[in-house]
Amino acid sequence: MNLNLQHWRVNLDAEGVATAILDKAGESANSLSAAVLAELGLILDAFERQAPKGLIFQSGKEAGFIAGADIQEFTQLDTAEKGRALVERGWSLFNRLAAVRYPTLAVVRGHCLGGGLELALACRYLLAVDEPGTKMGLPEVMLGIFPGWGGMLRLPQRVGPAAALDMMLTGKTIDARRAKRMGLADECVPPRVMAPAARQLLLSGQPRRALPALQRLLNGPLKAVVASGARKQVVKKARPQHYPAPYAIIDLWQKHNGNALAAPEVIDRIISSPTARNLVRVFYLQERLKSFGKASSFKAQRVHVIGAGVMGGDIAAWCALRGMTVTLQDQSLERMVPALQRAQKLFAKRLRDPLLARAAADRLIPDVNGDGVPHADVIIEAIFEDVAAKHALFKALEPRLKAGAVLATNTSSLKLEDLRTVLQRPERLVGIHFFNPVAMMPLVEVIQAEGADPGAVEAACAFVRQIDKLPLPVRSTPGFLVNAVLAPYMLAAMRAVDEGVSAETVDEAMLAFGMPMGPIELVDTVGLDIAMAAGKQLAGGADAPRCLISRVEHNQLGKKSGQGFYAWRDGKPTKGAAASVPPGLAERLAEPLIDRVEQLLAEKVVADADLADAGVIFGTGFAPFTGGPLNFRHSQA
Repeated sequence: MNLNLQHWRVNLDAEGVATAILDKAGESANSLSAAVLAELGLILDAFERQAPKGLIFQSGKEAGFIAGADIQEFTQLDTAEKGRALVERGWSLFNRLAAVRYPTLAVVRGHCLGGGLELALACRYLLAVDEPGTKMGLPEVMLGIFPGWGGMLRLPQRVGPAAALDMMLTGKTIDARRAKRMGLADECVPPRVMAPAARQLLLSGQPRRALPALQRLLNGPLKAVVASGARKQVVKKARPQHYPAPYAIIDLWQKHNGNALAAPEVIDRIISSPTARNLVRVFYLQERLKSFGKASSFKAQRVHVIGAGVMGGDIAAWCALRGMTVTLQDQSLERMVPALQRAQKLFAKRLRDPLLARAAADRLIPDVNGDGVPHADVIIEAIFEDVAAKHALFKALEPRLKAGAVLATNTSSLKLEDLRTVLQRPERLVGIHFFNPVAMMPLVEVIQAEGADPGAVEAACAFVRQIDKLPLPVRSTPGFLVNAVLAPYMLAAMRAVDEGVSAETVDEAMLAFGMPMGPIELVDTVGLDIAMAAGKQLAGGADAPRCLISRVEHNQLGKKSGQGFYAWRDGKPTKGAAASVPPGLAERLAEPLIDRVEQLLAEKVVADADLADAGVIFGTGFAPFTGGPLNFRHSQA
């Protein structure tokens, strides 16, 4: 076929089976731009005139199948008409694809997200390739929008409405094996048999697996039951004034069978909302963080972690989970047992396969004598915060390091300039500062001291990306960025408690503002003793709040002791009812945090305002719908 296409290659074999390969020109990953969709329309036009025996869709990119719609085009939707046209373009085209008279199949290998999954859902068959990078999902809600190209119609038809809404309302992705179990994928095969398996399935003529009768009822006459349950779940996590998209998804599925064009006012409201604009901004901030370390050729295979406490043990477990061989050092095997037990739970939860979990556990090696040091590509010190102890450790480590290894500290409060004075090559030390809990927090601060080796900093960023975290380069200063901005925020919250506002009311004020956790609950989670120590260093010499002092004196240290501002049961705080939130309380509590961000930006602790916003969003959970603290202040001006 000669259609003179820029983004697609179409092949027709001797038996009449066609393959459409998407290889978007000038890009490393496929996305569905207007031009890509227009060319797909031309392909369907040609096969309307002369139908093939079947049509297989696959990717010409190493990066995956299709990452979704072209986000850049979304940022250019400055009128309601453009927004509706964007929805109509994909909705109509994929309905047309779903209606063709010949069999169609999508080969999903690598990421298949958003519009990419909507295209796959419009095919008769979906073949998932079983490898670690294969992930499927409809994450539009993370951008403050909805899957308007048929996802809200077809995903519930494939997997049932409860599972479909769970995917659409959380943005979570699933792997190839789970897609097969759920009924999203018709087959799940290893890469080596991908091509013959796709052809066999395409020509099999087999019907798709029918939804069980109850699921068909829930997707039809009993929709209201599912929708009501979904709304109750969403209300717990997202307030409609901050995040309107999940509520729109539920309504569009329940009332219009997923056809957003039947409710153009919803399209207009969602696409023009500040939330969508700010969440797209957050997406680009995340992509920028992902770019750090790309220029480095550094690739770690072996990691050595010193200190098997909660932080060190969890860093080691995370690195093993991500495929690295990890040696974990502490003074005795007994001290490492809790870390190894937590690691087993992490592997079981994340990998969901006993063989894979066992392989990860085998990669995590207790190492009392530090035998892993000379072989390690990355050495991370995670012992207690004491300069003298760290000096002794670094002096012993340096002669044993192999050439090119990254030497890092996970210190959260000490300056690197003070820690590296004992090193023969002080420029080699970098900070790689994780946040607790390691498995949940996406951000890792990469600390650069004065005169640090740029290559070591770049390699540290590359390592952070390799373990699927977001590196944020920051300059060495007490508290760096994230802890430095949290200190005045938590201090202001406790001052409000001193003034007679209940802890529950303070937390409710900030939850209503859009924070994922209230500041008093955060203090309890961090530990009141740690908050006291950090406050002395980061609060500029101000007196500690009375409510903090009295609790520390009574050894009420928060979650870890079972009692702080709240009583803790089974890892959760027991809270009373919040009183009516005083007007302006949330803004008053957020103000010192934002002031501190501006101050650190002025001091060049972080390079620019966008990176400051990115760090605070991904490091503290600062209300993403605002686009970050500095963006929020600018929008309020």
